[in-house]
This record gives sequence, C-alpha cells and structure tokens, in this order.
Amino acid sequence: MKSLLKNAREQKGIKTRELAQLTGIDQALISKFESGTRKPTKDQIVKLAQLLEIDYETLMVAWLKEKILYEIGDEEFALKALILAEQQIQNNKKEFDFTLISSFQSLLDEIELLKNKIKTFNQFELRQISKTLELEFIFKSIRLNRNPLTLEETKSIINDGLTIQDKSIQNHLEVINFQEAVLYIKDLSQKKTFLNEKDFLLLHNLISKGIESENLGKYKNDSVIIREMNLFFNWYESQKNNLHPIILASEAHLKILEINPFANGNLQMANLILNWILIQYNYTYISPEENQNSINEYFSILEESQIKNDKSIFINYIIRIEKENLKRAIQLIHK
Repeated sequence: MKSLLKNAREQKGIKTRELAQLTGIDQALISKFESGTRKPTKDQIVKLAQLLEIDYETLMVAWLKEKILYEIGDEEFALKALILAEQQIQNNKKEFDFTLISSFQSLLDEIELLKNKIKTFNQFELRQISKTLELEFIFKSIRLNRNPLTLEETKSIINDGLTIQDKSIQNHLEVINFQEAVLYIKDLSQKKTFLNEKDFLLLHNLISKGIESENLGKYKNDSVIIREMNLFFNWYESQKNNLHPIILASEAHLKILEINPFANGNLQMANLILNWILIQYNYTYISPEENQNSINEYFSILEESQIKNDKSIFINYIIRIEKENLKRAIQLIHK
C-alpha cells in the first residue's frame, strides 16, 4: 500500500505538504503512510483515493491485506484461520442475499402470478401486448432523456416514418436509434444471448449513431473504467444464475450508473441493460412514466439508494414498477 500512495502522489507531482493541506491529514502522518510505519484509517483511505485518483477498491484491498497481516503476523495457525474467515464472509454474504430476497418475496410471488397469467394468452394477444409496451418503453425512455416528442409523435416516427415539424433531427434520431436498440435486445433475448461486452458496446453504438461523431461504442479513455467494466461483466457471469432476474437487472442498472463508462448515454445504457435482462426472463419493459413527477421520483430513489449505499431501495422501486406493468399488460387484453 505504501508504494501505491507514494507512486500516485509523485505521478501527480504533489508534495507531501500539499497533500496534507488538501486532505487535512498531518504531513508527518502522510510520510509515515508512505514509509509503511503507520497505517491510514478507512476515512483517510477514502480521501487519499479520491485526491490521488487511485482506484478505491485496489487501495482498500491493499489496506485490508496489511491490516490482516498486522493482526495475525506469522502465527502458526494463520492460514487455517484465514480459510475459516473466508468461509464466514461467504456465509454472511449468502445470508445477506437471502434476507434481501426474503424482504421482497411477497411482491415477487405476486409478480410470478401475473406473469403466469400472461403466459396463458394466445400468440395474437402476446404480439399485441409486445407491440404496445415496446412503443411505450421507447417513448418513456426518450422522455427520460428530455426528448420533447409526444407519444403520438413517437408512434408516427416509428410506424409511419413521418417527420415531426418543429422537432430537431436529434429528437428524431433518438427515437429511431432507441427503436433499433430495443429490437436488438429483443432479438438477443429470443436467441437467449446473455449480457456480454461485445453487445453492450454495440448497443451504445446504436443509441449514439448520428448524434455523436466520436466515442460510439467506446468507453472513456480511462484504465480505471476499463477495469471496472471487466469487474462488472465478471460479477454478472457469477450472479446471473444466482440472483432473481429482477434483482440482477436492478443491480446491473445501479452498477452501470456508478461506473459511468461512457462520455454520453450512460442513463440510456443502464435502462437498456435493465430491460435486456428482464425481457430475457419474460418480464415486461420497465421505465418511469413520462410525467415529470414519475421522472423526479426515479431520480430521487436513485440518489437515495446511492447516498445510503442501499441497493434495496432501488430494487424495491423496480419491483413495484414491474408489478404495475404486468397488470397493465393484462389490462390491454381485458379492456
């Protein structure tokens, strides 16, 4: 850890005195951190990671490793204790995941009943539901991106290829691009193609086409972003068969927004990935309603979930919307 801190400080051309002023940490302490004679606190790690632009996870892992080594040293039974500790951490995580799912179980059960009811509809009815909800999803998604087009105007562009007077080319392109992206994830879902980096980047290319001239389907030029996205896809692979699909989709949405991998279009991408996962498991499309109150609620819940570091707040919100959307799908047939 001492090397991480010293190298990062020197690469940024900051003196220990300057770093002390920026962080509010005593200069002598910073020198001791870099020599390895003192260990920073967790709060100090957060400050140093931010100011020196060191990957927080990398620094935390190094800090925890040294903390563990300091406690156990070269004790005879250290390795056996570490194995038991690892098992306990894994058990605690499983208990947390079980508690999380249990807290939503009654809602998830209701959702399964609604989904099973839709399965009894004939192919004509299912196509009718799909066509209506796809159009509404495209409309709600562009409204989330502050596109001024109405539902009827969006429908005219998609179904009739019309140009709407007084609306910009970008407004039209957002509709056309998002429709292509929705058709693409629908095709991927029918082929049972799971979330992967190649199609993830291609989706960004689709929604940006004609709007951006650079960075289509490309991450920001940042090694930390690339590393975080690799970790994201590793996480998805490890969890896709373990987590409930709605919880998996919700967490994926949160992670993409946290990483913020693209120069533009991160919100749209998080929204698309959420729905790619959902429709793969025969759930309905999810997006906040087009009215400003619903959009404000979405951003408010996102912010609360991030500030409190509590993903269950956002997961609960997505589960509630999914339940309402399934009811809406049934109402389309039983009007």
